[in-house]
Amino acid sequence: MSAALRLDGVGFSYGAVAALCDVSFDVAAGERVALLGRNGAGKTTLVRLVAGLLHPNAGTVWVGDWDTGGRAPEELARRVGSLFQHADQQLFARTVREDVSFGPRALGLPAHEVRRRTEEALEALALGGHATQHPYDLPPALRKLAALAGALALEPIVLVLDEPTAGLDRALRAQVADALREHAERGAALLVVTHDLAFAAETLDRGIVLDGGRLAYDEPLAALLTSAERLKPLGLVPPTVAALSVALDLPGRPVRERDAAHTLARVAGGGPGL
Repeated sequence: MSAALRLDGVGFSYGAVAALCDVSFDVAAGERVALLGRNGAGKTTLVRLVAGLLHPNAGTVWVGDWDTGGRAPEELARRVGSLFQHADQQLFARTVREDVSFGPRALGLPAHEVRRRTEEALEALALGGHATQHPYDLPPALRKLAALAGALALEPIVLVLDEPTAGLDRALRAQVADALREHAERGAALLVVTHDLAFAAETLDRGIVLDGGRLAYDEPLAALLTSAERLKPLGLVPPTVAALSVALDLPGRPVRERDAAHTLARVAGGGPGL
């Protein structure tokens, strides 16, 4: 089965400054991947390459069987849904509903399909009650959700998100996590730039780490989050559950709250396999 997203020897420079160098990895349909690293490691550049806002100086970015190098962002929007760090810049319509529906309408979809996608995206992020408001009348956290709803309404094969939980409280973070899991279950590949490792642990399964524009690690996220000796040089701190799992030497080193709670209960009760 071909990858939903593939980077093959990708390099990119801003003038004489190299941002990415020889980066290669695949993301399968339905796979949920965290893109991690220090500020300046190349994560945002990589996101912009996938969305077609930049094109590589070397190598190739593939979205399905499309080489992004010869395609404009509006064409790639048929396959790539994006949320950038400054999500406000993605909002421009008079109402939230109009903004969310813009992408499907731009794809030339029938009116009934535009309505379905729009309403499902609004419902997924509990924005139905704000659908008739102007996006800039919403608080910043809800503006971010409105921009994410616009990406979800495209029903892309790849969702690439840059810090989707920044500025969100616990309840809104959970709303985003649920929406992303649902779209992954439908077959969307997720590539999520985040410093929120607790969110990553609960929502994503694989960790790709950039360091100085190069690929440093690519492995199951749980293994990475329970390895403080590898995270620390990259400026990353293990989330609380992962650190507790290591400190207590829990079987399987769980990094998700529910898994850790179940493991603790089995340990306390002397359950099987201990």
